Amino acid sequence: MTNAELINLARRGSKDAFCALYGQYKDRLYRYAYYKLQSPEDAEDAVADCVLCAYAQITQLKKPAAFDAWIFSILRSCCASRIKRQIKLRSTVPLENAASDASYDFSAQIEKTELAEALSKLTEEEQEIVLLSAVAGLKSKEIALITDYTAGAVRSKLSRSLAKLRKSLEG
Repeated sequence: MTNAELINLARRGSKDAFCALYGQYKDRLYRYAYYKLQSPEDAEDAVADCVLCAYAQITQLKKPAAFDAWIFSILRSCCASRIKRQIKLRSTVPLENAASDASYDFSAQIEKTELAEALSKLTEEEQEIVLLSAVAGLKSKEIALITDYTAGAVRSKLSRSLAKLRKSLEG
């Protein structure tokens, strides 16, 4: 069964079709969320939130061809919400109590790889475009729908961002 057929069945209420779509997208969704959030648990939670939201709103998807951009837009919002919650949590936990707070685990920090360090040197906009392209596997037209740039602007920004990444990794 084609992707378009699965999407159309899911839009008509087929749970099996939606589950099949999830099976096709879960790895890409997780990789994107992991790179954005830098935490396996947060990435899993963001993907779960995304999938629940997508399932609830699948009937609102007008064009099956826009499914990739649509689901990654939802995931992008879920990741942004998690980041906002993390920032709020950090600002509400007093520093003197942070070490004794069981929910605030400093040892759970993930060691950054060379690629993660190179990505961190890019602007947020550049990181977003690189992740949507390289990790999520979206095309420039799909990224344009998510970021509100033209497809040409996305290609240009992606090219410059990848050049910065190469330079950072080489140097």
